[in-house]
Amino acid sequence: MAIPPPFMKARKRFGQNFLVNDHIINSIVDAINPQEGDYLVEIGPGHAALTRPVLERAKALTAVELDRDLAEWLRHDPFLKGLTLIEADALKVDFGTLPGAAEGKLRVFGNLPYNITSPLLFHLLQFEGIKDLHFMLQKEVVERLAAGPGSKDYGRLTVMAQYHAQVIPVLTVPPTAFVPPPKVMSAVVRLKPKGLSPEERALAPYLNKITTTAFSARRKAVRNALAPLFEAEELTALNIDLDSRAEMLPLETYVALAQALKAKRSLEQLKDDEEQLQQQKLERRRAKSQAEPPAEVPEKKVRAKKPDKRKEHHKFDDFDYNDINADL
Repeated sequence: MAIPPPFMKARKRFGQNFLVNDHIINSIVDAINPQEGDYLVEIGPGHAALTRPVLERAKALTAVELDRDLAEWLRHDPFLKGLTLIEADALKVDFGTLPGAAEGKLRVFGNLPYNITSPLLFHLLQFEGIKDLHFMLQKEVVERLAAGPGSKDYGRLTVMAQYHAQVIPVLTVPPTAFVPPPKVMSAVVRLKPKGLSPEERALAPYLNKITTTAFSARRKAVRNALAPLFEAEELTALNIDLDSRAEMLPLETYVALAQALKAKRSLEQLKDDEEQLQQQKLERRRAKSQAEPPAEVPEKKVRAKKPDKRKEHHKFDDFDYNDINADL
């Protein structure tokens, strides 16, 4: 097993769980299939469970590590020749500037901290130069990424991910493959970016707005869920069933909605609309709180204090022993 050194402890604030199962490690490396000459980037190498076998095949690798202690250990490991280390938060790294990105050959993989999965995926999918991504995630997240319309797992993350990339589940990983074991099942997923055109990439913010609005009210019919953005007649013109719900609409319909929204509103206008809406909500809450009389606070019932039995049994503690000496 790929046991981390005794001094290396997983840090909860970084969402660390070290992968130690050799069979799982080999299966993941086989799925990545690293080749010499590939432009590979690992996010969160940890104790190098994936780093070592990938380096053996590829001979060169760039790793992004936030934990300073881990970065220091990785930097001085004599068996990690060919490793280029970037000590930084992956959410702040410009992956478009890394070697291989300009040619569209960047390959990214890693055992991602589960607490930053969604923002990190959205951050990575905005870059044009990525060829593929292989990530260990919560099994629940992988199911959401790969879900289809009508499924309870189908949501905003599904639509945004599948707009940018093809989603391919690879294998399931039990908690026992980690130290310490997480409380959830994990899974490995492969994402293959679709190579969107500049026009398609420019549509992404509108798609994000549509999906955020629709799935924040997923129990409502789309005529009500999307009312802040569209009139019922506009939805009907797009052949959308007004009584359907957000999880019933396929990716193609959400793309059509994003195109329709882009045709009538700019991003600046949408931002202004959102600020105005939030201001109206705030004013309504203030008006409601001022109109309602203050709630009467019920008087607290004061319970009779029970006598301290311990003091009753030990009254001799208050006896002045000097009185005895005075009588003697």
